[in-house]
Amino acid sequence: MTPTILEILTKARSKLTGPEARLESELLLAETCGISRSYQGIHPDEELSEKHCLQFDSALKRRIAGEPLAYITGSRGFWDMDLKVSPEVLIPRPDTECLVEQALLRIPADAGWQIADLGTGSGAIALALARERPQCEITATDLSMAALVIAEENARLQGTKNISFAAGSWLQPIKSSLFEMIVCNPPYIPADDPHLKQGDLPAEPEHALISGSDGLDAIRQIIPDSVSHLKPGGFLLLEHAYDQARAVSRLLGHVGFKEIFTKKDYGGNDRVTGGKAD
Repeated sequence: MTPTILEILTKARSKLTGPEARLESELLLAETCGISRSYQGIHPDEELSEKHCLQFDSALKRRIAGEPLAYITGSRGFWDMDLKVSPEVLIPRPDTECLVEQALLRIPADAGWQIADLGTGSGAIALALARERPQCEITATDLSMAALVIAEENARLQGTKNISFAAGSWLQPIKSSLFEMIVCNPPYIPADDPHLKQGDLPAEPEHALISGSDGLDAIRQIIPDSVSHLKPGGFLLLEHAYDQARAVSRLLGHVGFKEIFTKKDYGGNDRVTGGKAD
């Protein structure tokens, strides 16, 4: 006799740790066995097939071992999309939606802007902007070819046409282009930060997380390089750590950016800083 949906979920919750144990167990069952969370709630006494039990047990073991849920299921929600992810890309996070929001506040609804997303990873930022501003042309770059494969697949799955991809570091592959806006969620964690050993971070690609001893190496490169790639009055928006807003603002000011601002994320932490080119 195989366990019921309720029994297998109860057992999973007892093995998982953290405040989201219940949610994670339900998502694992939904993604690995195709049993939606709504169906789980309506039919808790339904027995699972042996095949589903084996699939769920395998996924649960991976999660207990520390593998991120997004890598096990192969997807993560961002904005209004369900994006494909893999260990080759950073897992999209709600805090990054703050960067999308700040960009959209500055892009007129009917604008036909040229916009660059540097270090696109899964393509989350670029795809959100492309969907919300369909008249704009988005160019997304990444040094990792494996990441670009994921981003291109997400663009195909979303049916997004106004986006192109280029391989290379930051602005290097689009060095002759000019943009009304450049956005970037760069690596910004210091190399010795203890958070790198917590949560999902140990499983995520280091090159997308770590940026020198103070976490600002990538930002120090991107800010001055952006000056020659922005049209007059163009915007540069950067995601950063909660304690880096002042440093990022100074770096923007040093190369002549005006109207410098910082906005907080949903947790009340400084998360996005940007400015306007002369």
